[in-house]
Amino acid sequence: MKLSTKITVSLILGIFFGFVLNAFFPSITPELDKYVLSPIGKIFLRAIQFVVVPIVFTSLIIGFSSIKSADKVGQLTWRIMVLYIVTTFVSLLIGITTAALLKPGTAVGNVGDLTAQEVTNSQSILDWLISIVPTNPFEAFATGNLLQIIFTAILIIIGMRLAGDKAAPFLSFIESFHHIIEKITLLILRLSPIGVFALISSVIATQGFDIVQKLILYIIGLILAIAVMILIYTMILAVLKISPARYWRSFLPTFGIAFGTASSNAALPVAIENAVGAFKMKKEIAGFAIPLGTALKRDGASILQGFNALFVAQLFDIQLTPTLIFTIMISTMIVSFSTAGVPGASIIMMSTVLAAAGLPLEGIALVAGVDRLTDGFRTLLNVLGNTANAAILDKWVSNKNRAIITEE
Repeated sequence: MKLSTKITVSLILGIFFGFVLNAFFPSITPELDKYVLSPIGKIFLRAIQFVVVPIVFTSLIIGFSSIKSADKVGQLTWRIMVLYIVTTFVSLLIGITTAALLKPGTAVGNVGDLTAQEVTNSQSILDWLISIVPTNPFEAFATGNLLQIIFTAILIIIGMRLAGDKAAPFLSFIESFHHIIEKITLLILRLSPIGVFALISSVIATQGFDIVQKLILYIIGLILAIAVMILIYTMILAVLKISPARYWRSFLPTFGIAFGTASSNAALPVAIENAVGAFKMKKEIAGFAIPLGTALKRDGASILQGFNALFVAQLFDIQLTPTLIFTIMISTMIVSFSTAGVPGASIIMMSTVLAAAGLPLEGIALVAGVDRLTDGFRTLLNVLGNTANAAILDKWVSNKNRAIITEE
């Protein structure tokens, strides 16, 4: 049985098992989750996150090193950034439009007893931009800060180019280390069906259905917006003559990991493996675009922030003005590029968007209750957007100028 099939089956079984526990065995669910499901899920997440940082760093070094000219690096970077900005803006419009049409905030009812959700203080946009530059590269590796790791890798690549032939031993070491990490990743992936089963069943078993009933229109609207964006990506691939069937077949294991773990970072090693092995993407493009997208590309977060901002405005009966809409769009665009690829990060970043738009932070308390139930769908879109844009870049490079990669 293929890994993608095993992951799909484990997801279905996990959802069913979690439902049975929640509906028929509520007395044993807390203990079972505490001592079995949650530990297994956490162990799997920690194991797969173990390879994320070395995979990102070595992939970037090898990917950038394969591009001989600094000008070509610049061409690849601006092309992928154009794709990111355009598709992120489209996802944002879909999130806002869906919330405006369905009006999920008006369906909730009385919110008089709603209390503020305690959230971690978010950085200002300026502080976030400054924080991309690490003061200690080893701290960036220790904390798994992907943006700082990418910045470090770029500086090292520049240094390697300046060093010339003297950098060859270092590159050889990085390539060897990368192959070792790839083998470790394959070993960990064999355990992914068990890990995904434990994670998804834990969520379904412990979340309950009371709050789901109250926020059913919110959940349906958010998933609908995500589905529309997935359909748009599928259509873009078809128009560009990139077989959607081959794309979905190639990245199905990646999407299964993304949905089950709700972590873009956890799906990264699988995404690179699927891109090169199954999809046959150029290794240089996969090593450059997919780690970069894991750090920056968040279509799911973009939809969520725009959707949530309108939901909160409707919840508290706040009139939507052109200025408010514009503020929501600008802050969401920026925040979507800075959301961490870990479960629950979007809820923390939601405070930044709401504060920028002058909307009540109390709305976070309500949506936080169902965040984990929708997090898997958003993460799936994040990863799909990342890999789809990498596939588009791969096609763009092939059509426009193959010398971007092969030029000596």
